[in-house]
Amino acid sequence: MAKPHFKQNLLPHLIGLALGSAAVAPALAQEAAPAAGAQQLETVEIRGVRATLKKNLSEKRESGNIVDSISAEDVGKFPDKNVADSLQRVPGISVDRIWGEGKAIFVRGTDKNLNMTQLNGQAVASSEWWLNEPQTRSFNYDVLPSEIVGSLDVFKSPSADLDEGSIGGLVIVKTRRPLAFKDQLTVQAAAEAMYSKLPGKTDPQLSGLLNWKNDAKTFGVLLAISSQKRHMRRDGLEQFSDGKYDIQDQNGNVTNAYASWGGGSAIFRQERERTTTNLALQFQPNPATDIVLNLMDSDMKMNNNNQNYLWQAGGLAVGGVISVTDPKFISTSDGSKALVGGTVGPKTGVSFEPIYRQSYIKSRVADLDGSYQAGNWKLHGQLGTTSSEGGSSHDRHFWMEGDTRTTISLGPDHYGVKYLDISPLDPKALTLKSGDDRVRRMEGRENYAQGDVTLDIDNSVITAVKFGAKLRDNTLKNTRTQGSAGPGSAGWQSFSLADLSSGPSPLLSQAAATSDALTQYAWFDDGLVASKGIPMFDKAMTYKDVPNEDYRINERISAVYGRADFAAGKLRGDFGLRVVRTEQTSEGFLGNATGGFSPTSVKNSYTDALPNLNAIYELSKEVVLRGAIGKTMARQTFDLLSPGLRRDGTVLSKAYAGNPMLKPVHANQAEFGAEWYYADAALLSGTFFVKKLDTFTYKASKSEQVGSETLTVERPYNADNGADIKGFELQWQQPFGHSGFGTVVNYTYTDAVAGAVAGQPHLKVLGNSRDQFNFSGYYEQGSISLRISYNYRSKSYGDVEMGGQVVNAAYGQWDASASWDVTNKITVYASAVNLNNEVIRSNTVDGIPIGVYENGPRYSLGVRAKF
Repeated sequence: MAKPHFKQNLLPHLIGLALGSAAVAPALAQEAAPAAGAQQLETVEIRGVRATLKKNLSEKRESGNIVDSISAEDVGKFPDKNVADSLQRVPGISVDRIWGEGKAIFVRGTDKNLNMTQLNGQAVASSEWWLNEPQTRSFNYDVLPSEIVGSLDVFKSPSADLDEGSIGGLVIVKTRRPLAFKDQLTVQAAAEAMYSKLPGKTDPQLSGLLNWKNDAKTFGVLLAISSQKRHMRRDGLEQFSDGKYDIQDQNGNVTNAYASWGGGSAIFRQERERTTTNLALQFQPNPATDIVLNLMDSDMKMNNNNQNYLWQAGGLAVGGVISVTDPKFISTSDGSKALVGGTVGPKTGVSFEPIYRQSYIKSRVADLDGSYQAGNWKLHGQLGTTSSEGGSSHDRHFWMEGDTRTTISLGPDHYGVKYLDISPLDPKALTLKSGDDRVRRMEGRENYAQGDVTLDIDNSVITAVKFGAKLRDNTLKNTRTQGSAGPGSAGWQSFSLADLSSGPSPLLSQAAATSDALTQYAWFDDGLVASKGIPMFDKAMTYKDVPNEDYRINERISAVYGRADFAAGKLRGDFGLRVVRTEQTSEGFLGNATGGFSPTSVKNSYTDALPNLNAIYELSKEVVLRGAIGKTMARQTFDLLSPGLRRDGTVLSKAYAGNPMLKPVHANQAEFGAEWYYADAALLSGTFFVKKLDTFTYKASKSEQVGSETLTVERPYNADNGADIKGFELQWQQPFGHSGFGTVVNYTYTDAVAGAVAGQPHLKVLGNSRDQFNFSGYYEQGSISLRISYNYRSKSYGDVEMGGQVVNAAYGQWDASASWDVTNKITVYASAVNLNNEVIRSNTVDGIPIGVYENGPRYSLGVRAKF
């Protein structure tokens, strides 16, 4: 199969612009933040240095937007290993930790797909590595190590000059600039050893920074490199949801009910290698001109092995009927029943599916940013390109089976299973039956150009006005190839598990398992698989494209905006309007009854007007009041916009499809807050917020005419109503005298209520947690710095499975860090993540278990030097 060609066509032009003629300088612009100068940023410093905290509170008092930030004084100062782990300490943010590290964020009760992340104020493309992961709007934080970060800013209230696309919050990751360094030459380096307890492996983590500027301080170069290796292991007990079947007992009685396809005991292992490079060139030929070229490349390779010992129920159905001895049922939220117990079998009651993946993620950014200041006006321009690739070059699935009756017992966090006729520790009981290779490739690219002009006005209530325009061209592709092998394939060999096993698995998920769960079994030996299994697989494999999973979505987005800053006595702020036009073209394939495919293309366009107002009133020297109102929007996720149609493999009149005509989600929002600076480096503040979303998406099956056929097609649709989200944030920052002790605490309460759809179960708002709490206690005296932190979120909600909504259990995690400045240039540091080994648990609201996962704690020890 020919691989798609990924061009980096703008990069030579960007480099030429940066290093070529200075004549471009007046037409370009750059600002420290995407908003105007009034937008100074609130900073919540993770590691408590009293002088730094005091400075941060001064900046917070002068801020224009409602913004939370995290800053890093040094490369590698965060104990966290990616940006999402650092963001978890910001008020109102919770993190998806399904793979141990933070992968996606939820802001103020909104789903991860309703938030956006940018690099230096512009898009940064990201893709996924896992076959079953949908390509959504959520940013994949796996690609951004915390070492490259200068600061993280979370904009919770909009301004007209900030990009649209976020309802919960817009995260802007800022890298460093060469001329901002104090010394002419700066060299920083860090070396760290990280021990992951569950896999029992120690891995190196290296980072370094070199910054130089000339004597005239008109030109500077920064090069930052981060290299991280990590062995991951995640132990899980899983249930795989399915549809309805006729459950027939030993007496011939039949009950129509939901039934799991099956479930299993899984050990997931991954070796990650991530290298991220950031190169920045900055040129200031005169005080009026500033040009910065920023290049970022993140390359992550992940070799995965997932071994899952499986029981089956729906997977053994014959003609929609499952035979079960002494079946047990529960009632579900939609009025149906679900099978949760009984004995299934005897044929192929057990399966074993080892999976060997070679996965990757790549993200690249090339951004040229410049400004020209003349008197009371300023020109700003920015253009660039960002691209991403992700997926699996190989995703090999071995499928083994054995004959046994299987007794299952399911309940909340309960995965009871007993194999009656075999021992899971006997490798001779299972035989290789077939295999496949599921190759997926995701690509994304966005080219952008933006320009604006700001005019400062003297002796007026309106202190500054800003007008600008921005163009974006965004394309995302998904392609799938399927390899298959089995008896009859050339080069096929049939093994028993004994041929590829050297003994039992390690004990699995002891922190989460119940007494009747399967926690050990015979498993594949990686060396034997590499020498015998994979060569046989590759020789016997035949490949074909899977067009009904291919899609290409292009978005052309044009925006114009105007913003005015105002000040009158103790009152100041900004107001503005952003008007944006989105033109989408969705391309895919329709599957037909004969197994063929035909291409399809659907166009959709819409225009949004997004006004906003931010206001700040200084009630006194110590008390500041803030308010904001505005309209925001977020576009639908790419996987839902695919026009492709997939035919059901069993019921030919049934099909599944996306919906390119989905409307975006809009929200009218408002917030009001008060900040009390009651002592030196101390703060007590509160913010009340409300968001009214106009729609959400749900899936429904409707009769459609597809060509000459009438099919029942399941698609996503816009609900006629949306969701109401309201809540408040509290923050407390307090140093305790001059003892060196202090604390930073925040709490967020969110009350989120979603609308209902006729014939659909009433759902909680996806991703919302009612309570979020962050606590950090610090001690810093002399050369010693200590910090301990606790991050908590209450239960959150997912999609509907087997008649009820998925509920993710409350999660609370302890982390700690310590450092010792051996000299003023060398620091020794240590950190611990997930000290309490918190376990991730999910069940449906009716008590059907979905998954329980243990990732284990991680510990690190390192040294950092700065010259």
